[in-house]
Amino acid sequence: MPDASNALIPRPFEVVAKRRETHDVTTLMVEPADGRSCFGFAPAQIGMIGVPGVGEVPISFSNHPDSRRCLSVTIRAAGAVTAAITDTDVGATISVRGPYGAAWPIELTKGRDVLFVAGGLGLAPLRSAIFSVAEHPDERGSVGIVYGAKTQQDMLFRGDLEIWGELDDVVVHLTVDAGDDAWDGEIGLVTGLFERALDDLRNPLVMMCGPDVMMINAGRDLTGRGIDPADIWVTLERNMKCGVGLCGHCQFGPLFVCKDGPVFRYDRVAELFEIREV
Repeated sequence: MPDASNALIPRPFEVVAKRRETHDVTTLMVEPADGRSCFGFAPAQIGMIGVPGVGEVPISFSNHPDSRRCLSVTIRAAGAVTAAITDTDVGATISVRGPYGAAWPIELTKGRDVLFVAGGLGLAPLRSAIFSVAEHPDERGSVGIVYGAKTQQDMLFRGDLEIWGELDDVVVHLTVDAGDDAWDGEIGLVTGLFERALDDLRNPLVMMCGPDVMMINAGRDLTGRGIDPADIWVTLERNMKCGVGLCGHCQFGPLFVCKDGPVFRYDRVAELFEIREV
């Protein structure tokens, strides 16, 4: 029998619960179906999640990193593979291999203020890091969470956002591209929330995930406000392909996201963001 502890070998995981986050985003909670224990992961590490006979895609784990019973993956149905994964019924199995990649620099948050910046689905790769930092007020300074979505209905983890906002020295700032009668919050880009968010923070460490255009503009704005580019971290999870850097499709300029990332310090990748062909 193959060694299931080898991260190159897909393992069967049973879907034990599903939660619809938005009209096209679903979170699956899965547990090992091979009789072995669940593996651990560090925030931002990804797993290759698949349906046998259909394919697999790289997805970061979105559950609390201290969980050892099951894993969660939050997926937007945007193609044949992701649709097959999100359509998997409770009780059925999917394949999981991993974990792979570099993690968010949680160790650098000790004693510091922290700013999390997310756009759309980008909150999912940050969720485990927010758990790790926000729940330990004795180990960190103040925390700001800036999150933007297309509409209020497109916001992920709304229950978590409420809980995080009630923690000591944690402030949640939300915005949407388009509001309606039920929305009484901010409307506009996440960068429009930075002035208020940074009023509560001193020399913060920044972790950021979202569409490329958001990260480009947010990175420019933050550095323009005096944030050291070496204190800004981003994840390029979307560029990962095989998870182990063998296929070469993850090349991002001189970097290979599967081998060198997906988390990078902003000053290493800022110029590459500006090159449309990369």
